[in-house]
Amino acid sequence: MSRILFVAIHYWPEISGNAPYTSMLAEHLVDRGHNVAVLTGMPHYPEGRIRAAYRGRLGASERHCGVKIQRRAHYVPGRQSAIRRAIYEASFLLTGSLSMSGPRPDIIVGVTPSLSSAALAAEFAGRTRRPFGLIFQDLMGRAAEQSGIVGGRGVARVTAAAEGWIARRATSVAVVAPDFVPYLVERGVRRERIVHLPNWTHIAEPLGEREATRARLGWADNETVILHAGNMGLKQGLEQVVDAAKRASQGPGGMRFVLMGDGNQRADLERAAAGLSNLDFRPFEPAETFPDALDAADILILSERQSVRDMSLPSKVTSYLAAGRPIVAAVAPNGATTSLLARSGAAVFADSGDSDGILRAIATLRDDPTKAERLGAAGRRFAAMELSSRHGLARSAEFVERIAKLA
Repeated sequence: MSRILFVAIHYWPEISGNAPYTSMLAEHLVDRGHNVAVLTGMPHYPEGRIRAAYRGRLGASERHCGVKIQRRAHYVPGRQSAIRRAIYEASFLLTGSLSMSGPRPDIIVGVTPSLSSAALAAEFAGRTRRPFGLIFQDLMGRAAEQSGIVGGRGVARVTAAAEGWIARRATSVAVVAPDFVPYLVERGVRRERIVHLPNWTHIAEPLGEREATRARLGWADNETVILHAGNMGLKQGLEQVVDAAKRASQGPGGMRFVLMGDGNQRADLERAAAGLSNLDFRPFEPAETFPDALDAADILILSERQSVRDMSLPSKVTSYLAAGRPIVAAVAPNGATTSLLARSGAAVFADSGDSDGILRAIATLRDDPTKAERLGAAGRRFAAMELSSRHGLARSAEFVERIAKLA
């Protein structure tokens, strides 16, 4: 049995983004007999604000599913810019660095996004002379360059240099997409120390009847419902979905666009969509009914900015594939998202930024139910074969357990 410390600014009870993967892995390692602790921030994603139950607190200690959780206060920017992001990272780095207490861990694992989480993992490893690993859910240097954050390009080189410096010192490095590997190798990380550790699907089977769910959500039987479920941030580029809805509203009708979730761009998107009767904004469904909402949609849409190529792999992809619904992907043609969806056979692609192309892709699925069903079934098969939680958790646990052996 090992003492394992995760450092990850996102963790339970956040239910979107990368938090579910870190949470499930920590809990799985407890089930394997390990003593697991997590140093994390206050829950704030994707809302862009600290949740009411944690607001005004400097710290909190909890235990959930056998995992000891230490939370530390930090700044959360309401809107994104390079300066605000830097303060966000620095504040967690400061409060987190004061949190090293208790028994010395045997293994330390830092999880990005959050450069500060990676830096804290390296700092704690140096203090305790223990090995540490990194799990790259996002590449922060690439994110500064590609996400559209104000001032991001100006700090991308510095961010990438810091990220590479930390990664070179890690005992082992895991990436959720093989497209991340060249970036790390270019920064001096030895190829043999990089492991591909794909995420898994973490949603359950839908429990409700599809017709009943559509009625509960206000979706008519004769409407084609196009659903985006997840974060509404800069990198999602959801302006193109709003524009597609505007263009669709000028046609014969029958399409309903739904943006479900939250994020720092939601208010701007709501303003841009003012007056549109064919676009709805909805809060996140609770975890128990979220699979029902995906199942009730006709098409799932995945949207990214044109500039997003290899900075991340959207966490919603695994849920979309498992849901068994066809996907319209408005993404860059040579990015990490395109690579995975092309392998799955579950998507029709449109160029990012081309709202007319998005509508054409939607029309091909609306007008050809057989094709739509075939793509949805392909996604579900792919998820079952390659994205099962059992295999994903086992691979991830083995990666963590191997860190001490490689040191």
